[in-house]
Amino acid sequence: LVLELNQVIIPTYGTVPDQQNLHTPEWVDFGDKPDSLFFSDGQRRIDFVLVYEDESKKMTHKRSDRKKQKRKRQVYESNLINNGLQLEATRSVLDEKLIFVKVHAPWEVLCTYAEVMHIKMPLQHNDLKTRDSAFNWFSRLFRVDENIIKPEQEFFTAPFQKEHLSNFYIHDKDTFFNPATRSRIVHFILSRVEYATKNNVKKFGINKLLDTGIYKAAFPLHDSNFRHLSNDPNCPSERYLLYREWAHPKNIFKLQPLDFIRKYYGEKIGIYFAWLGFYTNMLTVAAVVGVGCFLYGCLTKDNCTWSQEVCDPNIGGNIIMCPQCDKVCTYWNLTITCESSKKLCIFDSFGTLVFAVFMGIWVTLFLEFWKRRQAELEYEWDTVEYLEQEEQVRPEYEARCTHVVMNEITQQEEHVPYTACGKCIRMTFCTSAIFFWILLIIASVIGIIVYRLSVFLVFSATLSQHISGTEAIRKYLTPQTATSVTASLISFVVIMILNTIYEKVAILITDFELPRTQTDYENSLTTKMFLFQFVNYYSSCFYIAFFKGKFVGHPGNPVYWLGKYRNEECDPGGCLLELTTQLAIIVGGKAIWNNIQEVLLPLVKNLIGRYSAAARSEKVVPRWEEDYHLQPIGKLGLFYEYLEMVIQFGFVTLFVASLPLAPLLALINNMLEIRLDAWKLTTQFRRMVPQKAQDIGAWQPILQGIAILAVVTNAMIIAFTSDMIPRLVYYWSFSVPPYGSHSSHTMKGYINSTLSVFNISDFKNASKPFSPWFGNQTTCRQVPNKHLYRDLRYPPGHQHQYEHNIYYWHVIAAKLAFIIVMEHVIYFVKFIISYAIPDVSEKTKSKVKREKYLTQKLLHENDLKVVKKTMGKIADKVTKGADSTFRPKAE
Repeated sequence: LVLELNQVIIPTYGTVPDQQNLHTPEWVDFGDKPDSLFFSDGQRRIDFVLVYEDESKKMTHKRSDRKKQKRKRQVYESNLINNGLQLEATRSVLDEKLIFVKVHAPWEVLCTYAEVMHIKMPLQHNDLKTRDSAFNWFSRLFRVDENIIKPEQEFFTAPFQKEHLSNFYIHDKDTFFNPATRSRIVHFILSRVEYATKNNVKKFGINKLLDTGIYKAAFPLHDSNFRHLSNDPNCPSERYLLYREWAHPKNIFKLQPLDFIRKYYGEKIGIYFAWLGFYTNMLTVAAVVGVGCFLYGCLTKDNCTWSQEVCDPNIGGNIIMCPQCDKVCTYWNLTITCESSKKLCIFDSFGTLVFAVFMGIWVTLFLEFWKRRQAELEYEWDTVEYLEQEEQVRPEYEARCTHVVMNEITQQEEHVPYTACGKCIRMTFCTSAIFFWILLIIASVIGIIVYRLSVFLVFSATLSQHISGTEAIRKYLTPQTATSVTASLISFVVIMILNTIYEKVAILITDFELPRTQTDYENSLTTKMFLFQFVNYYSSCFYIAFFKGKFVGHPGNPVYWLGKYRNEECDPGGCLLELTTQLAIIVGGKAIWNNIQEVLLPLVKNLIGRYSAAARSEKVVPRWEEDYHLQPIGKLGLFYEYLEMVIQFGFVTLFVASLPLAPLLALINNMLEIRLDAWKLTTQFRRMVPQKAQDIGAWQPILQGIAILAVVTNAMIIAFTSDMIPRLVYYWSFSVPPYGSHSSHTMKGYINSTLSVFNISDFKNASKPFSPWFGNQTTCRQVPNKHLYRDLRYPPGHQHQYEHNIYYWHVIAAKLAFIIVMEHVIYFVKFIISYAIPDVSEKTKSKVKREKYLTQKLLHENDLKVVKKTMGKIADKVTKGADSTFRPKAE
């Protein structure tokens, strides 16, 4: 058996045996031990479970189809046995049609494939001394009780080699390979065993058998019920401990037991929760600063001079504003914007500028410290040298390898799924499909803009603004507010619909690309999905922040969009408040929708399945059948969880200048998200197949790209969307001579200086309002457009009437200068921080060097000793032979 297993290599799957030579699993009955994780003999551990429906009892397929399916399944199971695995079949307790095939990997099989897969195993205990952190006493308060979940022992490790078996730390053969590693090895075998050959093309792998319905499920077992300890004394009940000390809501303020999570679910799950926990901890600092800036705005809003002028009946009450749309809109009083101006003082304050600069530095600190933390986890979890050659080729890729090419490096022939021309055709098709969907999103955004422009006229007619109106509701329910809120809601619905459709399209495109490894597959899908989500989620925010209200002209010569719709102007309170509203609706709606999808749907499905099963029988159900009725985790694993958090990271960083409370909201959401994801994994889903992962993959460069873009967007929001720069220009230049009339720098008169005068006789017939003008006044003030193309124009009668005045050009120059200075300062600080903080700490470097040294000493030097010993014996034989040759014959 050992000799046979030593000859197993990955591209070789054996031959399909004849019917009479097929090996079949052992058939046993359930032994009324619901918590057992072993075969019926109580010795062999169940490493994987396959579930299929008895073909003889299927009623949904033709008889010939059922025979073909049965034949493929029997061949597959026979080849599993030929590859050294041991199978045991048991009929379902609740449904006689279901058959559960339990899979066990013996010691020799585990050793053989551990070497093939380059799995690192322990050599000896880690003898490096560790220094306790100065904050160790504080973090201990939030750690899991070490008496409940014991800390994992630290070992120096090396890739497993059977010939050096004696050098590895083997305390017990049954526990040397932990359950997660055993399941990973078995899944590796299941994914590469053949079940049919058609036209000289081999068909293999459990994934295809699942897709064609030959098997209904394939999964490793949870080790216990999450509600109580296992009755089996050989079971450690790790699932129960994870639920009690990690997934339960009472642990919301506790640190996560990351090593224990990695031990049970594997490195890929562990690295996700490590990243999410680290991101959440870093958000604490950003949330504190954001709340401080928000409170600063609340405390100083009463001292906001320009808001006081808007609300002053003697100033704002005497200013009549021009209509904001053609014909149906009426004249309105500036005091209508009193409430929105007070709110704007909270967000559009000096604290916002400080917070935007802080967040530009915070995001750099987050990424740099995460690199250090990730390097520590890479060493502790044995993924430092997890190189591409260690990751095996996807079975879907192998199955399509029909073309022969010459490898430039090895100068040997190798099989690939497509030629160079075929690869170009695939890439062209996939790129075209991606751009088509992005253009579709842009078209939906344009549709929302058209909705805004058209429905504003309706709201203006139905929610007419009267200067003499006194109803309290008119302070808040303005046509601009109604348009903004309804457009945001419609935008959210369109986003979620397009998101659902594109998820399926992106998977189809990536499948068509046929990436070589699972990491390549996930990285390709990640890039497509994020590019789509970026345009889908952020396009409306970019429109409000940087385009809305920028190209409106003036009342006598408004700018029309598509030649029909008058470009919409910002809410009287400014576009900053509208951007805040848009962010709140999208972020809040997205969080609620995701929680419904992630938590309620699997919970409802499991409850329905549980109650329907309980209605059929009150029998004792084995562990494998309980796990079968849980929800499958899906092929993409935690991809959508990553995507959700990265999109949130974009909202927190890209538009944080408009919503300083965004980090606080994200912190609260993430504290719940960690426990919800943990609860979902431990209670609602089958156990995932453990997978290796060195880092967070393609998400790392995406986060770095967002961090760079965030500096630009926040600088532009402060410059173009907020009113800070025009106020500073007025305070330092236009409030005093030669432009102003005040003797000292002040904000008094700011509102009056930013409103341009328009003669109502200059209205064109197409835009002249239906409502009659009242009073004896012949002029109105232009709407205060507080952005790039502000209505800072010369009054009627001036030689350059309705052209931009000198104040406008000063503001433009100040805005551009501010963007350049802010960007360069933050980028310089980011560069210094990146240079000062090494990606790998000295402590981790020492551990890596020590491990390499021990590996060389224990493995390679032993080889040299064997060679020297062998050469010594050969030399002795040669010497003896020489002595006998030259010794004189005895007389």
